[in-house]
Amino acid sequence: MKYVVFYEAAPDFMSKVPPIFEAHRALWKKFHDAGTLLMIGPFRDEPAGGALGIFKTRGAAEAFISEDPFVKHGVVARHTIREWDEVLAP
Repeated sequence: MKYVVFYEAAPDFMSKVPPIFEAHRALWKKFHDAGTLLMIGPFRDEPAGGALGIFKTRGAAEAFISEDPFVKHGVVARHTIREWDEVLAP
């Protein structure tokens, strides 16, 4: 079982991203280096600003959300965590 975090961006997210992007990137590195974050990235199609991350545990997903500068500074309007049964992996 994996845990997928979905982010929905705030309407004015682009103005908020630049000053906190490096802190957000440092957070993904911390979780990836710990082996709990498997993948992360933004959606490229409309609506702009959405993103997802795939985590090994629900605890890691919750911790990431609670520490994420994008959440703390209003880049993210809403987030959800969904349980995902991976059936085919590389």
